[in-house]
Amino acid sequence: MAKKKNLKIKTERFMTNVIVVMISQILIKLVGLVYKIYLTNKEGFGDAGNAIYGSGYQIYALLLLISSIGIPSAIAKLVSEKVAKDDYKGAYRVFRVSFYTVGIIGFICTLLLFFGAHYIANNLILIPEAELTLKCLAPSVVIVALSSIIRGYFNGRNSMKATANSQSLEQIFKTLFTIIIVELIAFGHANDTTLMAAGATIATTLSVIFSYIYIYIFYAKRKKVIYEENFEYRNNYKEENLLKTIKTILVIAIPISLTSIISSINKSIDSVTVIRGLTAFMSQTEAQAQYGILTGKVDTLVSIPLSLNTAIAVAILPYLSYAYERRDAKGIQKNLHMALLATVLIALPCAFGMALYAKPILDLVFPNANAGSHILSAISPLIIFSVLTQTINSALQGLGDYKTPVIALIIGAIVKTIMNIVLIPIPSIGIYGAVISSIACQFIAFLLGYIALKKLTNLKLNVYKVVVRPIFSVILMSIASYICYCILKAIISAKIALLVAIGVAVLVYGFLILNLHVFTKKELSQLPLGDKLVKFMR
Repeated sequence: MAKKKNLKIKTERFMTNVIVVMISQILIKLVGLVYKIYLTNKEGFGDAGNAIYGSGYQIYALLLLISSIGIPSAIAKLVSEKVAKDDYKGAYRVFRVSFYTVGIIGFICTLLLFFGAHYIANNLILIPEAELTLKCLAPSVVIVALSSIIRGYFNGRNSMKATANSQSLEQIFKTLFTIIIVELIAFGHANDTTLMAAGATIATTLSVIFSYIYIYIFYAKRKKVIYEENFEYRNNYKEENLLKTIKTILVIAIPISLTSIISSINKSIDSVTVIRGLTAFMSQTEAQAQYGILTGKVDTLVSIPLSLNTAIAVAILPYLSYAYERRDAKGIQKNLHMALLATVLIALPCAFGMALYAKPILDLVFPNANAGSHILSAISPLIIFSVLTQTINSALQGLGDYKTPVIALIIGAIVKTIMNIVLIPIPSIGIYGAVISSIACQFIAFLLGYIALKKLTNLKLNVYKVVVRPIFSVILMSIASYICYCILKAIISAKIALLVAIGVAVLVYGFLILNLHVFTKKELSQLPLGDKLVKFMR
């Protein structure tokens, strides 16, 4: 075991990895907002362009999930289990088999998307202009799938640096390329909406190519160390034939993939039903604009907390798999408690903030196309349930329960579909039918997942600490922030007042979380620079 300390592939503590990925996700969302703001406010793009871009992107995302069939998460789980047994050669074999398997599937999906673009655009999503967008996105499927395999391997090694850096670089390149390409198209083709939407997706394809180059170099630099590990711990390796290895991966990957696919289908349900429902009482152009608001602005803002929470969902799976493999019940309870607490602390202020500042946020972010504040405010409860569901599903998968997340989301998707079909065509409800159905879908998924997790782990949460104190903190935060906003907007511009109010909210929330002892001293010490934070608090 002495040799293990000299291995050069660094592993980090759970909360350290969470913070690393979370910082990356914050950067990704901030940079991503730049190109979203740019596109939405770009002359000739706006809500119509968002409808073309968003509908095509949802189909691309669905095929991307199919191409990787949940293998990245399966890799993280299997690699962490084998590392728990010091079987580094077995962990690397899982990675190699997955890489080639996903490469073949991803290439097939790329071909399907490219050659099926005409049918998808004209017959499924009813936006013919999206055909070119789909074709431009097609090459990204296989490239992103291969990148995700390398990320999954290092995630299983409890090293999130590869994931954080590659995703951050991808978003930076995506934003730069989007602005450059769209500006060139706008200049040469008189702000043609269809071509600009296609140009934005070309930027996506270019950015994933650069991201893949980075992550492959990251892997190549550590290849020698990986081979040394395989040799040092070769006695712990048990030979498996290729078909058995693939079967082991797929047994885990397919249920995990179904969870992700159904989540993506939930988005695609809106693609298929919203415009159809709205055209029952409004024109096609008005319906597309409403759908563009939902996908281009509201979904973008609501997905920010989900992206932040990705750090927790990504980190918790290999940690729980590692603890479960070693029969460490205490470690399971400890990591689950920290993960759920951190999730609640992310979800609550984001949900309250979106509800409270819906109009000022849209005025700030999309000044030239700021419609949709009532939709954003109404959908804010979705944040709480979707973020909690994300963490719970990842925890269940880490503990070997792959069925519950799938069943819960299928039930939620069925409910969402029925509610969309029934509610959206009603003129007095309209687009809010999609809002109501989305909240109902995620609440069902959360409730069923939580019941299963509690039964599986005998989870005993301190409700006062995990629920009551954070809610009390966020209520006081909202009151203080809103009073500040109301006072300032009478003196300075509303946009600056909003930014100051958000800063006040962060400070008040952080102060209350620390002083109400939501985190113990031991839990605080697990954070990066945690020991210094504990010393400061003292």
